[in-house]
Amino acid sequence: MNPDQAVQPSPESLEALRKFAQTYAQRTGTYFCSDPGVTAVVLKGLATHKDQLGAPLCPCRHYDSKPAEAAQAFWNCPCVPMRERMECHCMLFLTEDNPFRGDSQTITTDTIQALAN
Repeated sequence: MNPDQAVQPSPESLEALRKFAQTYAQRTGTYFCSDPGVTAVVLKGLATHKDQLGAPLCPCRHYDSKPAEAAQAFWNCPCVPMRERMECHCMLFLTEDNPFRGDSQTITTDTIQALAN
């Protein structure tokens, strides 16, 4: 098993990232993935990085040094490609034209816990 998979984020960080994601999706007119498991895993990864690194570093990329990348902030959520071009590598924030876009801009903590573990 990947060591990152065994790490659980703090309930506070998970709730903060859940609320952030919902607000950001509503503000930008984006939607979560049609598979809520994708949303759950990404939010768990962001919250884990927030606890470990002090920043919600994108969990869907490989980094030679996660602390260095978090400090640089380019891949901290929302990352620069998302802010500049509405491109979310993680499939957390999807635009209307994305075939994987669902209809929801909300997710519950219970759903995240059930699907990300």
